[in-house]
Amino acid sequence: MTSVLTLIAGMTGPALDHSIAEQARVALTDCGADVGAPDWLAPGAACDIPYTGAAPEAAQAAVRARLGALPIDLAAQPAAGRRKRLFVADMDSTMITGESLDELAAYAGVKDEVAALTVRAMNGEIDYRSSLRARVAMLKGLKLSTMEEVAARIEATQGARALVQTMRKHGAYTLLVTSGFRFFSSRVRDTLGFHGDISNQLEMDGDSLTGAVVEPILNRDGKRETLERTAAERGIPLEAALAVGDGANDLDMLARAGLGVAFRAKPVVATAARVRVDHADLTALLYLQGYRRDEFAG
Repeated sequence: MTSVLTLIAGMTGPALDHSIAEQARVALTDCGADVGAPDWLAPGAACDIPYTGAAPEAAQAAVRARLGALPIDLAAQPAAGRRKRLFVADMDSTMITGESLDELAAYAGVKDEVAALTVRAMNGEIDYRSSLRARVAMLKGLKLSTMEEVAARIEATQGARALVQTMRKHGAYTLLVTSGFRFFSSRVRDTLGFHGDISNQLEMDGDSLTGAVVEPILNRDGKRETLERTAAERGIPLEAALAVGDGANDLDMLARAGLGVAFRAKPVVATAARVRVDHADLTALLYLQGYRRDEFAG
């Protein structure tokens, strides 16, 4: 079989069972595919359905229509080359549950103003660089001790450490690439076990923020360029790269990677990305690569 459809159960809702897998098989058959038997990656959680004879977009659409509103994530892709050798991940609202800049803004008493700009920037409604400068300007005078408090409250997204550690165990290079800030990304890098991190830098005056960001600002183009540069430096074709993110500044990075996944993404990203994870945790990205549950690390 040349292609594979992966089904992944959501964190809430029904377990993935044989009846759901059979519905997916019928949908694939109805769109002209020759379909094999399910291969269970994790009982009740994930399975692969091998097939030949339908384009990925058509296969996904047919199965999604058949399953309706069931909280099941799914993706169709070529069977060859599924395990990726480079993993590039966004940080805020992807590898961690919140937006670190919004949390800083709460301490500065400007959370609503900053959060509104964050939403617009993540939806691609306003220029990211100018919006970041405007948001950081509202934090002028915030103390280093406050940043430490925010850092201590960072919460990893469920499945994040298992995802990073499993890919490292199997030889992938892992990189956190965020338009957020080095103060936080360095800690997330170490906590989750990424090889490295690329991020923006807040300007400090002693122990206080000046309200400025050190130039140049890493934005949408910078994320894509980081993916391309890292792949080239390591001799890894882009087809062997996995990227994940949730905001508009991740779109080009997701499009360039062999497997680009929109994780619980903003509407503009969910609409544009071919592969989405809306219901499962981050271990879904391992199942999409064909990893079995007993291969997980971390």
